[in-house]
Amino acid sequence: MPPVPLVGLPSDRKQIGRHPFQAVGEKYIRGVADGAGCLPVLLPSMSPPLDLRDLLSRLDGLLLTGSLSNIEPHHYGDESTYPGNLHDPSRDATTLPLVPLAIEMKVPVLAVCRGFQEVNVALGGSLYQKVHEVEGFDDHREDLEDELDVQYAPIHPVRLAPNGLLAKIADADEVMVNSLHGQGLRTPGRNLVVEATAPDGLVEAVRLDSSDSFLLAVQWHPEWKVRDNPFYLGIFQAFAAACHERAALRA
Repeated sequence: MPPVPLVGLPSDRKQIGRHPFQAVGEKYIRGVADGAGCLPVLLPSMSPPLDLRDLLSRLDGLLLTGSLSNIEPHHYGDESTYPGNLHDPSRDATTLPLVPLAIEMKVPVLAVCRGFQEVNVALGGSLYQKVHEVEGFDDHREDLEDELDVQYAPIHPVRLAPNGLLAKIADADEVMVNSLHGQGLRTPGRNLVVEATAPDGLVEAVRLDSSDSFLLAVQWHPEWKVRDNPFYLGIFQAFAAACHERAALRA
């Protein structure tokens, strides 16, 4: 039997009581296991980071997850942060160098929400810190008072790039997605191609412009009940196919 691909998920560093802990949301772990059929492996986010090249050499894929924290703005501009903005410097120190290294080593990457923003910043792009305060853009945040199934329900359409990867997965030029983010892509990073845009024009998905490296990043949350949504499942299955190819080569 072919080997089951190993997919790494960089963790968040969280303070619980007096001690720091490493944590990954279970919905992302289930996305890898149930949506991609791969084996999830949690990667500690340390500062300074662990040997990232050694880690990637043992993996068949990388899922950059969402998080309550945001990338520190000094990584993509000269803006200061705002009061109450939650940061995770150890995760920044791990994921931002991890992205270009994964591209170099041709490790497939799927990135979600914060992960989408990490891909963009790691490749030289910039972000809006508060999309809802930028003229012309909608408020893309969820209502925290709602039940989770309401927060994660499809809420707005995204227009898919003609002949793009997502259009092929959806077999459509438009699809409904959920929306649970306050920050967003401002200027795209190097070699990133826009795959989807919201009705207000905000970029919602990008892929790497490469014929031999898989990197897809989306602003929404396809991991949520992944097996109940054919489009979300298709995203994880496309990622899984790339991971299987790498696993076969490593074997």
